Amino acid sequence: MSFCWKRMEGQQSLLGNPLRSRTMSVGSSQPCLVLEFRRSFAEEVDEQPSPSSSPARLNHKRRGELKECLETKLVRQPGTIVMKLKRWERKECKPNSLPVLHKMHVKVGDTVQLITGHEKGKVGEITRIFRHNSTVIIEGLNLKTKHTKSREQGEPGQIVKIEGAIHSSNVMLYSKEKKVASRVGHKILEDGTRVRYLIKTGEIIDGAENWKKAIKERKEKTVEKAS
Repeated sequence: MSFCWKRMEGQQSLLGNPLRSRTMSVGSSQPCLVLEFRRSFAEEVDEQPSPSSSPARLNHKRRGELKECLETKLVRQPGTIVMKLKRWERKECKPNSLPVLHKMHVKVGDTVQLITGHEKGKVGEITRIFRHNSTVIIEGLNLKTKHTKSREQGEPGQIVKIEGAIHSSNVMLYSKEKKVASRVGHKILEDGTRVRYLIKTGEIIDGAENWKKAIKERKEKTVEKAS
């Protein structure tokens, strides 16, 4: 940090905001020595000007005041607010800030069976999937109690049941015909399409008919809920 000392006639002491003026008086209303400083790191304030170029020096108290002023006005500038997120709110992201989407062995409309937990052995249909944390929503399973407030005046609150998320590793694909759970396999048909099938039964679960049926049933359910 470079210091420049010069004599100024009849200038009042400038001990205010250093951002407004880069000159700070060391003396009183008499002809004084004015120190011109440039913005730099606060650690460089401890450097002393050379005796040959400066008739007077800043004492320890004055250096401390100048250092504190630099730290508060120049260094500690407002920046981005850092907020500590909860563990269940964090999402694993790529370098381009997009969430990492996990590969899943199940899709919407698949019939699955729970293989662990207090509802082990129950069968249900997947209604929603979340690829960023590899969880699924199964219709009628893992119900949670939710207390809702009244939206209008005079309307009482309600206690409703909603399906909670389940990790995809806790479910297996289920065959309704054979009444058995099975691992999933992949194979390519003669027409070149890649489909999933149940290893135990050989049943193909990615057929076009199954998809059309699942989409039709989903639309009918949404219409019933809306009405």
